[in-house]
Amino acid sequence: MHVRHALTAAATAASVLALGLAAVAPAQAAEYSSALKIRGVQYDAPGSDSNRCSGGNSKHEYLTIKNYSRTATVNLKGYVVKDAVGNKFTFPATHRLQPGDYIKLRGNRGTDSDAKNVVYRQNCNFIWNNDKDTIYLYKPSGARADVHSYTKKSNDRDGNGYITYHG
Repeated sequence: MHVRHALTAAATAASVLALGLAAVAPAQAAEYSSALKIRGVQYDAPGSDSNRCSGGNSKHEYLTIKNYSRTATVNLKGYVVKDAVGNKFTFPATHRLQPGDYIKLRGNRGTDSDAKNVVYRQNCNFIWNNDKDTIYLYKPSGARADVHSYTKKSNDRDGNGYITYHG
């Protein structure tokens, strides 16, 4: 299967070059074998950053993770989210995402809710940098499920602090 994929990719590249077309691959061209993918990130919470647990706005910083499978339900327990410097969150409890469903992983403290599709990190500190960062999603096995790097200047064209991935 890998050989056929490599030959197909090589043939496609040769066809593109033969036609004189320029192909630019996105920085996140690698795809991982996971139903779960990072759907988007609100890396810059609206308002002035305050990581106070009471009255702060870290709960408005969130990562959306979606189950892109058409048939498989995925249990989030043991999945890990990390940033570029190693801050991490491990999903501690069973939380099942049905096909097409999503979860918002929010900062601050709160009550996790399947009905509201939300899990709180139980930490009032921000995890994502407002200028640039890398978001890693790992399976419980330690295999990488997804990764995205961003810079505010390059990826947030409307300046709202939110970036969408995987349409």
